Amino acid sequence: MPNDPVTLIPAFVAGLLAIPILLAIARLFSLYTVVNEQEAVVYTFLGKVMGVLDEPGLQWPLAHFGPKAILVPIMGTRQPVSMKIRQRYLRNQMVNSEEGTPMSVGVWYEMQVSDPVAYLFNNADPEGSLEANVASATISTLSNLEMDKLLEDRHQLSRKVRATVSPLSEKWGFRLGSVYIRKVAFTDREMVDNITDKVVKRLVQVTSAMKQDGENRVGLIKSQTAYKVSEQLAQASATRPAVVGETLNEIAADDPDVLDALMQVMEADKLIESGADVDVLPPEARVLVSLADGGSQPSESKPADSASQSRLARFQIDDGLLP
Repeated sequence: MPNDPVTLIPAFVAGLLAIPILLAIARLFSLYTVVNEQEAVVYTFLGKVMGVLDEPGLQWPLAHFGPKAILVPIMGTRQPVSMKIRQRYLRNQMVNSEEGTPMSVGVWYEMQVSDPVAYLFNNADPEGSLEANVASATISTLSNLEMDKLLEDRHQLSRKVRATVSPLSEKWGFRLGSVYIRKVAFTDREMVDNITDKVVKRLVQVTSAMKQDGENRVGLIKSQTAYKVSEQLAQASATRPAVVGETLNEIAADDPDVLDALMQVMEADKLIESGADVDVLPPEARVLVSLADGGSQPSESKPADSASQSRLARFQIDDGLLP
């Protein structure tokens, strides 16, 4: 029977096996091709370049190159070229400074194929040639420079190396990307030790200078602050007598009795602070106090009136006491 499943299975299996074979034959004869991301395919025929397919995806060479594309497997070539960015690092490139110091330089650079045809046919080993060109440009650019410039001006020197290599790399189908002098090292161990000692001593000197400068600044701030404080205190001390005098004048103008009582209180307070001996006599006392001998020899006398008693109660006091 024509629809017998037993007979359809072999046909189905044969069809599954035939599809990859037919696709392989079609691809062999350039009926179609698949171009990957960041890739270009160069087609040649009889030693001449037919063209380049660099658009990712499914491509039809017959539509681009005509019937000759079918004969490419027999009379030409199909060469895929990677267009990805590649990075290289060249270690231990020996240069001498202006002072004659041997130094080791490390150079990092990146490259990308910009012209697949030039990459394949202008140079037998474009990557090796580019590496040798970068190394020679680095050595020629950095040799006989001052040591300080080698250690500090890496960005500027990297741009010089790139400007030297780029024109030649473009002829080989490369586009040179970033170039960076990553490492500059001394090869002489004794020189490294000497430089390390100098750096340590310089750091100690700078640290000591910074510490001393800080202490000087702190001392200056303290002295300026003390001067301003003493100046303000002196101004306050000079202002106090004037304020007290104005207040006492106002009190005297309003009520002289209050002023007299205040003066007596202040006088008593000063006497207490002075620590002087005070002899208090009752109003009916019949003694006289001799001011000449400090009141040590009292004598009999007639009763003193109120003015005399007031005078007897006064003693010599220090100049700082109020009268």
